[in-house]
Amino acid sequence: MNNLKVKIYADGADLNSMLEEYGKGLVKGFTTNPSLMKKAGVKDYKKFGKEVVSKITDMPISFEVFADDEELMIKEAREIATWSENIYVKIPVVNTKGEFNKNVINTLAKENVKLNITAVFTIDQVKDILENLEKDSHAIISIFAGRIADTGVDPMDLVKESVELAKEYKNVEILWASCRELYNIFQAEDSGCHIITVQNSILDKLDNVGKDLTKYSVETVQDFFEDANSLGFSII
Repeated sequence: MNNLKVKIYADGADLNSMLEEYGKGLVKGFTTNPSLMKKAGVKDYKKFGKEVVSKITDMPISFEVFADDEELMIKEAREIATWSENIYVKIPVVNTKGEFNKNVINTLAKENVKLNITAVFTIDQVKDILENLEKDSHAIISIFAGRIADTGVDPMDLVKESVELAKEYKNVEILWASCRELYNIFQAEDSGCHIITVQNSILDKLDNVGKDLTKYSVETVQDFFEDANSLGFSII
């Protein structure tokens, strides 16, 4: 795993879990989103954000705006950016009406706010984002490869094309988001993707990498056998 070029970011909003992954030394950054915060029971966004960046000071951490209104979104982004130098502010590529957040991205890029443009699903969205960044903007474009795959579409071509387009921007990175399984890390690597966000439940499977599959087969059957016996059922 240490030979991979793709950077692994931990995806979550539980501080203890974040610090646990930070301590392991594998991940290179962190991402959060409102859904993960809701799941983790975060009650005070600003308090949570500031506590995270007080403990993790040397890695990129993405925090998302909550607003849907353009003006408020920009204000929230400016506020979040003041919490720490290592913060990337997550901006949805579109609002809830499906309108491209052009002015938000363009305004914040001109102000040198580090951005993570999220919920990206199409190559046209990638092109629109790049056109509204500065050539030296520090930005991440988060392509929701997992959700794209959920529709029956292979996201590899989209990610590869996005990586090529981003080469004109020295500080723009393409991120493989909505990771579904450990194998996605290797897909992201093959696509040339710069970053992949991985939830802790998937990071827990890293010990399986390189495992002998014959041995794994036996262990699986043993698990089934133990579970069957624990049920106390009798077929005959």
